[in-house]
Formats: sequence, C-alpha cells, structure tokens
Amino acid sequence: MSANSHSHPIVDLIRIESFSASHRLNSAALSAEENKEIFGKCNNLNGHGHNYRWEVYLRGMVDEKTGMVYNLENLKREMAAVMDLVDHKNLDIDVDYFRENKMVTTSENVAIFLYDSLKERMEKPDLLLKVKVHETDKNSFVYKGQRMIPIDDSGHQLMHQ
Repeated sequence: MSANSHSHPIVDLIRIESFSASHRLNSAALSAEENKEIFGKCNNLNGHGHNYRWEVYLRGMVDEKTGMVYNLENLKREMAAVMDLVDHKNLDIDVDYFRENKMVTTSENVAIFLYDSLKERMEKPDLLLKVKVHETDKNSFVYKGQRMIPIDDSGHQLMHQ
C-alpha cells in the first residue's frame, strides 16, 4: 500500500470523558401537573443526578507533518475547561447558560451546551463533528451543531446549519 500524494486520508478522532451533575427536569412553561406528568420522577423537587459520559467526535485530514487530525493534549485541555462548567454542579442553578435562559436541563440541551461550549474553545472548531452524551447506560443523545427553523404554524421545518 502506498500513500497517494494527491489524496489526504480523513480520520475520525473520538475522545471520551465523564462528569457528574445534578438537575431537575421542570419547565416554567408548564403547570406543576404537566411537569409531573411529562417528566415523572425526574421532576422530583429535590432533583437527581447522573454520571454523564460524553464523546467528542472530530473529523479531519491527517496532517502530513504531525500524523494527527488534532492535538490530543489540546483537546483534553479544551474538554476539561468545558467540564469545569458542569462537573459536580447543579445544572439548573450553577450553570449560567441554563439558569439565565430558563432552559430545561434535558440531556438534549446538555448535549447542545457541551457542543457549543467546546466549539468556542477549540483551536480548530471546524473539525468538531458531533457530541454524544450518555445520560444512562441506555439513553444517549447526539448533537451535530444542526439547527432547524420553522417555516409555518403547522410545524413544517427546514434544516438550517
């Protein structure tokens, strides 16, 4: 097998880290009864916690000089800076993003927060492909930076990046 000087291999780099955090699933837009019905035990007044695992996926060309897609030491440092915002915190109270925006701290929203927070800290943010958050062994959530915008009141939407 020989290296083709006209093509550059593309490789996915995946880094996995863990953090612990507590939260309560509760929406200010819903009544107490609706919150209890929708969120069940996760709406417990005192909250609950998770040992989250998150996977960061980068995709890029292998650099000819370094042989790497991205410097792992940089990625570790960038992920650690994001984890400092959430690790051993109450997401509803301690994380400005959720508190100030009155967002429900679902794992979907946690995935969006982690993705956006990491992307703004990365040396090469265009390499960030997706973030996957494992809330439990059975539930995980993936965010790829995509957004949708409604086009009418019937809920029809267009993909928007």
